[in-house]
Amino acid sequence: MTFFRLDDFLAGWIGGASSVIVGHPLDTVKTRLQAGKGYKNTFHCIVTIYKKETVAGFFKGLSFPLASITLYNSMVFGFFNNSQRLISKLRYGDGRHPSGMLDLTVASMTTGLVSVGLGAPVDLVKIRLQMQTQPVLAENITLAGNGIVPLRTMGLQAQPVYRGPLHCISSILQTEGIQGLYRGAGAMVLRDVPGYTLYFIPYILFCDWLKPNGNSSPHPCFICLAGGLAGSISWVTATPADVVKSRLQADVMHNRKYKGIVHCIIQSYKTEGIHVFFRGATVNAVRGFPMSATMFLGYELSLRFFRSL
Repeated sequence: MTFFRLDDFLAGWIGGASSVIVGHPLDTVKTRLQAGKGYKNTFHCIVTIYKKETVAGFFKGLSFPLASITLYNSMVFGFFNNSQRLISKLRYGDGRHPSGMLDLTVASMTTGLVSVGLGAPVDLVKIRLQMQTQPVLAENITLAGNGIVPLRTMGLQAQPVYRGPLHCISSILQTEGIQGLYRGAGAMVLRDVPGYTLYFIPYILFCDWLKPNGNSSPHPCFICLAGGLAGSISWVTATPADVVKSRLQADVMHNRKYKGIVHCIIQSYKTEGIHVFFRGATVNAVRGFPMSATMFLGYELSLRFFRSL
């Protein structure tokens, strides 16, 4: 039996598509809270988006994640499961040998590291599109005949910079080069390497505990519960690194404020305190449950279907 299987990638693609649709509205709220200005809390952010942009505001930038994050999740789930089988084959001589805790940790951490190659540009474009309606805080503005007028407290509504995902990618490449697409990638590594460890391992453990017996497949309800809990755990613990990543990726929308990861952490702490690194944690916990439950359910059921053919 070969350790490489294509059906893991196909099942990951199907699960990814369903999870994007479920999770995108709250993902928009999370991004606005972490990288935007003027929101008091989660509820205020939701109400503000609805009042100013209607329901469509929550789905801003959906087309790109639907096309790209499905591919991203396909890669993540395919890589993780094939890595498990490769590690088992190398360590035990059989790709079907049950993975131990060390095997799962190595596979999930490697998956988190590799995923940044595709995930960083996808996240950056998604965040740039989600942040287009944010107010730009202008320190000065020149009025005809009146010279420079200070406007430090005035919020100027930004005009959309990007016409869509392809225009966004093209603009970034023209103004910032290929490295511009990977702005925030370092923070994403800090988020995803431990994040995927706390995503896959809890899911596998929960499924093992919820199985009626060790050899059966978990019931779809148990898959949803295990996936949802794993998603909430992973996203809440990843929130500090996610805040830094979101700020670095959204930074170029206005005048650039952050030189890098350390500078972003220091400046954010100086201006907003320690609580800033947990901004959006509630949204992450709430969003992580249905999104991950849908992801794992779509993946597991698709995989069962493919392997029954």
